[in-house]
Amino acid sequence: MAKFIIEGGHSLNGEIEVYGAKNEALQVICASLLTNEEVIIENVPEILDIINLHKILSKLGVEIKKISEGKFSYQAKNINLDYIKTPDFFLRTQKLRGSILIIGPLLARFGFASFPKPGGDKIGRRHIDVHIQAFKELGASFDFDYFKNYFTVKAPKLKGTYILLDEASVTGTANAIMAATLAEGTTVLFNAACEPYIQQLCRLLIKMGAKISGIGSNLLTIEGVTSLKGASHRILPDMIEVGSFIGMAALTKSNITIKNVGFEHLGIIPQSFAKIGVPVKKVNEDDIYIPPLEHYEICTYIDGSILTIYDSIWPGLSPDLLSIFLVTSIQAKGSVLIHQKMFESRLFFVDRLIDMGAQIILCDPHRAIVIGHDRRINLKGIEMSSPDIRAGVALLIAALSAEGVSIIHNVEQIDRGYKNIDERLNKIGAKIIRR
Repeated sequence: MAKFIIEGGHSLNGEIEVYGAKNEALQVICASLLTNEEVIIENVPEILDIINLHKILSKLGVEIKKISEGKFSYQAKNINLDYIKTPDFFLRTQKLRGSILIIGPLLARFGFASFPKPGGDKIGRRHIDVHIQAFKELGASFDFDYFKNYFTVKAPKLKGTYILLDEASVTGTANAIMAATLAEGTTVLFNAACEPYIQQLCRLLIKMGAKISGIGSNLLTIEGVTSLKGASHRILPDMIEVGSFIGMAALTKSNITIKNVGFEHLGIIPQSFAKIGVPVKKVNEDDIYIPPLEHYEICTYIDGSILTIYDSIWPGLSPDLLSIFLVTSIQAKGSVLIHQKMFESRLFFVDRLIDMGAQIILCDPHRAIVIGHDRRINLKGIEMSSPDIRAGVALLIAALSAEGVSIIHNVEQIDRGYKNIDERLNKIGAKIIRR
């Protein structure tokens, strides 16, 4: 496993570019399975999770061509369904939770899909029941082999219906949408996730010939069509990467311009950072400027009580950013309660931050109180390991701000969501060595 050796205490200065959104890329790339025609996608982030998805799809029979940096052609003309019964498929999909997004398209187009329990970050229980619920409502049969740990869904032809999702799962919504596009009749999908990336998936599918209305709301109507065609699509900038760089700039007292952020799609992110004292200023057409912050202060509620930052379904704050808000608050003035509602293991990385000198009280698996240092006490470098993508980046941000040298092991976790993060940060003044 690779590791980062970080010499902390250096302020960064300059511009940093945002790559395409990982979560959107996983969805729209899998949507190429719905047609035998060519689908061209731009601004694809060439990160580890996408590389692994490409390997799975290639072995499944999708012809993938790299046209230029971040631009790929996908053509699912000759799909080999036998591959999904192989040990290689089992091993690869278990390492990538986003691989579950191939199920809806395969079921819709070929009437069959089989897959192991998906892997991904170890951040708590991540049920797939909402996916199975949608497939069953559309008429698919479902079976689970407990000995082989394999799920199977079958349907000669999916039938449009009314579906009320148990939860507004982003990947569950994406799978339901893709399956419904080729179903007979009309599907009404209620309590759907409506993140920008779901909206983008819908827009691509419409270009491919799907009939979808209600985009941007939690009530989608999908009129099934007999086939879809090829199309071109451009992925939005990654809002999680934007938020990560904002937090990094604040904690390290850096002078940074974040380029091409897709500001209109950031939702509540700028306002949420303002609540912990970090100004997010839009400059030029689509950039953000974060000035060097010697001090920044966490707001309180009107009655003086401690602020709570929590995750919520869109347009609320993404759970992927709570780790960033937590680490950014370490050097703020004031206190904040970070409430991670969705996943019960995502805050356990705070033990490493406490070892570095942060004042954090872990109340329970979902809540942590951060008591800001207001720059009076610096964090100190330690040796640690990255447990998941977002916690790994939070630890990297902490290490960049700390006195002395930190070592982060298992940085492949960070590579799953952030391309060449060490090289990009070194260009603006960081001191990171990869070994």
